[in-house]
Amino acid sequence: MPSLTFILPHWLYWSGLIVFPLIAAYLVRRQMRVVVHTRPVLFIAYLFWLTAGFIGIHRFYLRSALGFLFIPVFLFILYCNGQVRDVRDETSRTYAAAERARHAADVAKAGTATSAPEAAEAHKRAQEALAKSTAEYATAQGVTDMWYGRARWGAIVLAIMLLGDAVLLPWLVRKQGAREMANPHRPMAADVAPPTVAEPALAEDPTLNFHSRVTDWIEAINVRAGEFVAWWSLIAVFVYYYEVVARYVFNSPTNWVHESMFLMFGMQYMLSGAYAYREDQHVRVDVIYSKFSPRGKAIADIVTSLFFFIFVGTMLVTGIRFAGDAVGVGESSFTEWGIQYWPVKLMIPIGAGLLLLQGIAKLLKDILFVARRGA
Repeated sequence: MPSLTFILPHWLYWSGLIVFPLIAAYLVRRQMRVVVHTRPVLFIAYLFWLTAGFIGIHRFYLRSALGFLFIPVFLFILYCNGQVRDVRDETSRTYAAAERARHAADVAKAGTATSAPEAAEAHKRAQEALAKSTAEYATAQGVTDMWYGRARWGAIVLAIMLLGDAVLLPWLVRKQGAREMANPHRPMAADVAPPTVAEPALAEDPTLNFHSRVTDWIEAINVRAGEFVAWWSLIAVFVYYYEVVARYVFNSPTNWVHESMFLMFGMQYMLSGAYAYREDQHVRVDVIYSKFSPRGKAIADIVTSLFFFIFVGTMLVTGIRFAGDAVGVGESSFTEWGIQYWPVKLMIPIGAGLLLLQGIAKLLKDILFVARRGA
């Protein structure tokens, strides 16, 4: 089975964090404007073919039983790769033993220059040990090569099947679409129930639906920032999916996947904090707070806002210094990927600034709410 040597370029990582949410939001808005239908879509079929075609998901999407042909081939490849991993330790052990025996044979050969009988006998034993360890390594390497070869042939068969379906997909989608249109019992758009959305678990803020011109302007910024970085979670699905396939199908685990994702989620945590605060989704100890009236909650929020601004102000000041040092030296990671760290650390003061703005908006809303007595 061929190995994967792909390493995500830095420019693709940073541009993907910007471009992907824009494309995803555009596609969602466009989909919301079209009439819902149940017919197969060529784009989705190719998406399934690209991401999960090796187990025939694109065929199942088109309701074709031929998708079951992909599963045994894929399982065969997984089995072969599992055998390769099992014999890898044995191959490494025998290789190390052969290298030690070769070194010992070279030392014993140098000792034969003395013409001593003991040196000749030691050289003979070293040569026998070398022949034995070399044979063991050759046997282990042969087993590894055998399973590699079987996995490679399975990959070739799977690739031929996928390439054939890549050519046939437009025709298959049209054929399935025509079949569903001709089916009198197919579900119509009106029969498709709209998805249910769970209500927020917290949202006890009495000013959650309280509006003013200034606070609405601040909250619009944080809502857009929060919705933008929310799409990053979808990136993680594709990236970790690639890691699983690379690790277990191609025996090519990566280091950059884990690093790229924990950095991305760290930035998401910072930039979405203000949005979560606006939606009142931060965890609070509300044993007493939940017993207050709406006006009492607003007064309590005004009193305790002092601690909020101390925390956010400290994070903003220290974050500016922290990010400034990283930007000044162009800090990057010490891993083999070598990604830039300074953009990540720059998100600390930016996130703190957004959270500070949202805190000001929240304080203004609480004051107006109390002054107007909850009107």
